[in-house]
Amino acid sequence: MSNSTTSLLDFVYQDLLRLIGLVLIFFCIGWVVGMPWLAVLLALFLFLLLQWYSLYRLYRWMQHTPDQEPPELGGVWSALLYNITRIQISEHRSRKNLLGVISRAQTSVAALEEAVVLIDASSLIEWWNPAAEKILGLKSGDQGRNILNFCRAPEFVSYYQQGNYSQEIKLKSWINEERYFQCKLTRFGQNDRLLVAYDVTRLHNLELMRKDFVDNVSHELRTPLTVLSGYLETYMDQDDLNPRWRRGFEQMRQQTTRMTNIVKDLLLLSRLENSSAQTERKVIDMPYLLNKIFDDAQAYNAEFKHELNLEIESFRSILGAEQELTSAFTNLITNAIKYTPKGGIIRVRWFDDGDDCCFSVTDNGIGIESHHINRLTERFYRVDSDRSRDTGGTGLGLAIVKHVMLQHEGRLEISSKREQGSTFLCRFPKERLVE
Repeated sequence: MSNSTTSLLDFVYQDLLRLIGLVLIFFCIGWVVGMPWLAVLLALFLFLLLQWYSLYRLYRWMQHTPDQEPPELGGVWSALLYNITRIQISEHRSRKNLLGVISRAQTSVAALEEAVVLIDASSLIEWWNPAAEKILGLKSGDQGRNILNFCRAPEFVSYYQQGNYSQEIKLKSWINEERYFQCKLTRFGQNDRLLVAYDVTRLHNLELMRKDFVDNVSHELRTPLTVLSGYLETYMDQDDLNPRWRRGFEQMRQQTTRMTNIVKDLLLLSRLENSSAQTERKVIDMPYLLNKIFDDAQAYNAEFKHELNLEIESFRSILGAEQELTSAFTNLITNAIKYTPKGGIIRVRWFDDGDDCCFSVTDNGIGIESHHINRLTERFYRVDSDRSRDTGGTGLGLAIVKHVMLQHEGRLEISSKREQGSTFLCRFPKERLVE
């Protein structure tokens, strides 16, 4: 076999010399017998026959014994055979490296505590790691089975079919009803999917304990707060109360009122979280409801002296719960009033946006930095704790709004720029709207 430094022209030159030598030999023999040109044709035919035989040997080797040593060939065929062998060795090395990487990847995935399942473009289960057998209950006979036939939970079916996998979903285990797992789908390749699931039973139980604790404490605090408020109002109604004591009683009354509001918001939030996925579906006259809320907001705004504008651009109604929607909309408007410097402009709108209908509150207040926005709907999360305390905020308003929107199959969208103001938009789907 020739080495890699030999050029293709060298191999062509070898074949050319071989052809010339063969023609000369046969020409001399033909000259002796008196048929030189016939001998030359015979030489050419013999050369072509040898080339064909080399091609045949190369074909047999590639077709039947590519793993064995290649045949010894000459000329151009030697160059071709060399390049084929070089590519074969490179491919074998690459395949070996790839198999090594795949083997290490499979070993790593097999060691994970999270369940990993590969689902092909036809929604068939293709592969899974050992943890998937423990968490999801997959067995050897489930390979090639449709994932929606294996996992029939309505929440998972809806999550799988919607195609938007930006969020995770929590499901109750069908192996053990006392356990829960979180799952996340990711697309890759030609519409294949990767399902990752992990046990969240402990987190679920801790969340239940936290909710129970908050509920119990909130209920227990209502009675003493009511008693305190009653006595404080009684003492403050006395005309002969010492001014020094009056100032102290006033501060106590303010803090008691704040605590009462926190308890009320906690109980409302708890009720929203523990209720069913969809709330009641009574027809709510939105223009009437918004006018009523706006009247209350104007009374609250008397101290702040903002310019409040109500713009009703749609007359569609909503199927839902009036008390919950009133709480959500009031929270958004009062937040805008509280966190906008005096003399600001607040715009309240009810309008159509394609098939959806939207309620929005826009202010030109202090605005919110972008890294806070994703956490605004968390319980007790405050951008500025001191300012929230001064304004009497509970830190639960936006959490309530988020859960009210979930109950009404809508969503809360927040956009804001520092020192330019904020817009809080509640988007209701057409399924919740009434013409």
